[in-house]
Amino acid sequence: MTVKAPESAITPLPRPGDSGQPGSGAKQRILETANRLFYAQGIHSVGVDKLISESSVTKATFYKHYGAKDKLIIEYLNTRHRAVEEFLDTAAQTSSADDVIRALIDQISVDIHQSDFRGCPFINAAAEFADPRHPVRGVVEAHRDWYTERLTSLLRECGHPMPGDAADDLLLARDGAMTGGYAGDPVSTTAALARVVEHILTDAHLSRDTEPASA
Repeated sequence: MTVKAPESAITPLPRPGDSGQPGSGAKQRILETANRLFYAQGIHSVGVDKLISESSVTKATFYKHYGAKDKLIIEYLNTRHRAVEEFLDTAAQTSSADDVIRALIDQISVDIHQSDFRGCPFINAAAEFADPRHPVRGVVEAHRDWYTERLTSLLRECGHPMPGDAADDLLLARDGAMTGGYAGDPVSTTAALARVVEHILTDAHLSRDTEPASA
């Protein structure tokens, strides 16, 4: 049985057109526009002129706040990262590690079924920047390293005997569901993701239940 964390304790992950941050004038409008267009159309497909036009700012204002498109791309990805981080931090305040993982997967599954879902923004960004030395790839790598470490910590708290390996499995399942859910059938991919999560958590519970009692 899937147990969700209380809804009041969960901050949903941002929808593609939502930066997840309060407005702060022209700079925030540019970021929100980038968040929407980069995700929906692809980073390389969106030029500076389109960002300026749809943000309703001047070219001088754009360059005053971001200087170059690459800086805006990195801020777009950092904003997406902070949203996931805040989601997990908020869930952890009132929920067990098991429920935090389930709440995260539930929210990912909800996103996958949305009509404007386009996959993982970090995987999408990595696919657009072939040079592994590019700063965008560095942001993607840092996000994924953080994600793995956070899942490892949660799974260790759950009592999983091999939390690092389980975190790798879970992240891979999440990647596959987000890619397959966009390119194929979201129903079957999210069902498969849920099965993987429950197998991993069952392993944690079995290990925890078989640990010898302390003297």
